Amino acid sequence: MITRADIEHFRQRGVVHLPAALDADAIDIAREAFEWSLANPGRGATQLVPGTPGSFYGDLANPASFDPYRAVNAETTIPQVVSALWEKPDVWYMYEQIFLKTGGDTEAARRTPWHQDLPYLPVCGDDLAVVWISFDDLDAGESLEFVVGSHLGTLYDGSRFDPRDDTIALYGTGELPRLPDIEANRSDYDIVSFPITVGDIVVFHPSMLHGGAPSGPGRQRRTLSLRYFGEDAKVAWRPGDTMERIAKIGDGPNVHPMTRAKRLGEGAAFRDPGFPKVK
Repeated sequence: MITRADIEHFRQRGVVHLPAALDADAIDIAREAFEWSLANPGRGATQLVPGTPGSFYGDLANPASFDPYRAVNAETTIPQVVSALWEKPDVWYMYEQIFLKTGGDTEAARRTPWHQDLPYLPVCGDDLAVVWISFDDLDAGESLEFVVGSHLGTLYDGSRFDPRDDTIALYGTGELPRLPDIEANRSDYDIVSFPITVGDIVVFHPSMLHGGAPSGPGRQRRTLSLRYFGEDAKVAWRPGDTMERIAKIGDGPNVHPMTRAKRLGEGAAFRDPGFPKVK
């Protein structure tokens, strides 16, 4: 399934589109996991941009999701795809993220602001991947967009997803540079997106600058992102508590493995027994 060109696109461009990577059974398994997340919101569940047209619901890193998501990793080829793109044998599953975006009656839902995933996460390394799955057919203008090669460049402060200004910094300490206004200066960037037919997947490095196109009036986009790490993943310093704000609920089994891994300290191998080894 994975060609040398796919591997090089992932390494150099930071993103690869894999048409028809999932068969109907695999899509059903992934959709069942997505529906579980809709029905069982975690601490991270939120309407991401209240007060704007349409709706944009998201949830992520629910510590209770590992068992409901087991079949996604055990009964589909997704971990094998990730392993092949890294050319490494070992793959661990980190967490899930879902989005449900619906356009308004007459106006499009707001686009997902440009951002990178890594500023929110206490991890770094080459062996990192996000597998993005859409349960709706999309044209390129409705799909996720990427700045080609940006995973090899600057790590910026995260976006607060503030509708007043997409570049308002997550941490604002000055230790990471503020995001550039990519949307206002699109011609300055090499931006790529892909038309999606259900069964396609897009795999990208979480340091990629990316954002989601708006959903048009009456249009819906249901997407599932699965995040993985490999053998070279290390605990990374961040200016704040990153995902602990979402992933920690009390103590014991309600703490997400990301929180426990971060406590190992910067530079330690990013590991915790709670992360399933899926290949």
